Amino acid sequence: MNKNLLSIIIAAVLIILGGVLIFGYNNGFLSQMWADFSKPKVDVNGIILFYGDGCPHCKIVDDFIKANNVESKIKFTRLEVFNNRDNGKILLERAKACGLATDQVGVPFLWDGKTCIVGDQDTINFFKTQAGIK
Repeated sequence: MNKNLLSIIIAAVLIILGGVLIFGYNNGFLSQMWADFSKPKVDVNGIILFYGDGCPHCKIVDDFIKANNVESKIKFTRLEVFNNRDNGKILLERAKACGLATDQVGVPFLWDGKTCIVGDQDTINFFKTQAGIK
């Protein structure tokens, strides 16, 4: 009898725990907690290329980076800002550090660790210089 009662208690606890996990995940709590835990930490002191999904000027920069294998020559972090508020906040912090009006900032936007570079051609020129591309 004690084994049956113990089995019932263990089964009930597992069912309740499973329900809590499923309910928590479906309501976003656990999925957000996992997303926060699993997302890589950003090196906010190094070179950061801010871009936006669907931005045509960002695509020009991305095409240049891929065509010239820039990522194998220069270490930098990419941060998407249209769909990620945290990344947008980092962009605005960098813009403020450069004395730029935050309501006038767009992408592509590059932070090189001390200065801000805005626009596709200036960003490409930065990468050309840093990677030794002519």
